[in-house]
Amino acid sequence: MERKVAREFRHKVELLIENEAEKDYLFDVLRMYHQSMDLPVLVGDLKLVINEPKRLPLFDAIRPLIPLKHQVEYDLLTPKRSRKLKEVRLDRTHHDGLGLSVRGGLEFGSGLYISQMVKDGQADNVGLQVGDEIVRINGYSISSCIHEEVISLIKTKKIVSLKVRHVGMIPVKSSSVEPLKWQFVDQFVSETGEKKSSIAGLASIGGKEIKEKKVFLSLVGTKGMGISISSGPTQKPGIYISNVKPGSLSAEVGLQVGDQIVEVNGVDFTNADHKEAVRVLKSSRSLTITVLTGAGRELFMTDEERLAVEARRELDRQELMQQKRVALETNKIIKEQQEKEKQRKMEISQKAAEEEERYKKEMEKIEAAETKHSREWEEDWGAKDRPKSPSSPRTRKSSSPAAPESKAAKAKSSPDEACSLTEEDEEEDRDEQGFQKYEEDFDPYSMFSSDQIDGRDVRVLRIKKTGQLDLALEGGADSPLGKLVISSVYEGGAADKHGGVVPGDELMAVNGKNLIDATLTEGQNSLARAWNSGGDWIDVVIAVSPPKEYEDEVTFF
Repeated sequence: MERKVAREFRHKVELLIENEAEKDYLFDVLRMYHQSMDLPVLVGDLKLVINEPKRLPLFDAIRPLIPLKHQVEYDLLTPKRSRKLKEVRLDRTHHDGLGLSVRGGLEFGSGLYISQMVKDGQADNVGLQVGDEIVRINGYSISSCIHEEVISLIKTKKIVSLKVRHVGMIPVKSSSVEPLKWQFVDQFVSETGEKKSSIAGLASIGGKEIKEKKVFLSLVGTKGMGISISSGPTQKPGIYISNVKPGSLSAEVGLQVGDQIVEVNGVDFTNADHKEAVRVLKSSRSLTITVLTGAGRELFMTDEERLAVEARRELDRQELMQQKRVALETNKIIKEQQEKEKQRKMEISQKAAEEEERYKKEMEKIEAAETKHSREWEEDWGAKDRPKSPSSPRTRKSSSPAAPESKAAKAKSSPDEACSLTEEDEEEDRDEQGFQKYEEDFDPYSMFSSDQIDGRDVRVLRIKKTGQLDLALEGGADSPLGKLVISSVYEGGAADKHGGVVPGDELMAVNGKNLIDATLTEGQNSLARAWNSGGDWIDVVIAVSPPKEYEDEVTFF
């Protein structure tokens, strides 16, 4: 949805604004608004680029881009325009006149717009507004009429029928050689020298706020009013004060150069010519004059004042361009930072993925090597019969000379009995003892040197991985013992259930890894890795500890 709104907005911008710099400026002020959330500044800046009636639809196009919490305020700040026509009727013979001024016409390249209203006048009472465009007068379209023709058309009938639509802008053109410009109604009516409508520096032309003022003059015993009057140009008709004599009665009551006289003793001066205005002003020694202060001040500026205004406008323009350059530079820096951050995150993500892949491959290699080693060990030793083990898992009995003789005696009794006995003994030993050597002819010298074996009983035990091994070690190659010794076999653990290892046995190898020269930590780690790696069995090579009692060492005295 948001993409669709943005797409439609861009399309409307392309349609209504041809100047690329103005397009860039419009996008800049929108970006700046979304950073500052200052709505009055945004609207003021928008008015710099939405500066003619045909661009007014952009205000509606921008509205969906404004957060919901600001949209009501946005509606209040932006110009209200209407596509609907409104028809009103005015009485030209009314003693207060029509109560409005108009400007524009075909010769100025614009329609006819209401530029001024008399407060509580006839036009004001029927709902007309400054910024209304007059489309028809007495049923006639005025789109191809010059200003004088429109005025003549208004004067043809006593009841004037007007069809208008509200635009909210007024054409401004001081002379025929100047390009047509537009001002918003609020800027035109409240032209103050100090007020700025936006942070970008849009200042009004200068002068006092246009207000309606009524003064009373008694000319009895005086030499006159002390003013001169002039008719306004075609595009700004009316009677204006062109000179005020210092110290005169008019100066004392506050009349100034540029004030527009709209009424004298109830006579409407809005459409009066110069001759009629002079007649009315001289017709009485007591005058009630209504003026619009400063309404025509720009008409009577000196060259120096005009140059000052132009210089001020140029400064404002330069300030606006500077603001735009700063905004563009800021946006450029922000965009570069965003690109760098995006690139950095992509690199981090890529490195993490590569590290994950490398770790995965490394683990696969380790697992493959362990599987291969286990399979080779199984092929070399696991498939062959293991020799008998002592009957007790905790205490081994020594293989005294009597034991083989006893078995040999049994074997001599009969071959059948010997065979049966051997099979029974093997089965019984497997069930009761739970561990075996791999082969009777297992050669420990294939793994260890003769010094390392040194006549000890070296055995290979295969312990099934069920639960925990529960085996404790002590010593190590760097300890006083000089070797890894099993210090405890905990009850209920896998080593205890196997029964082939007891405290005091030396741990020589685990899963083919020689631990003769291993420290205690290395031995514990090797044992833990072997137990936690793949496979169902662990192969442990031990040197059986000597029994506590030897029958051949018992001496009787």
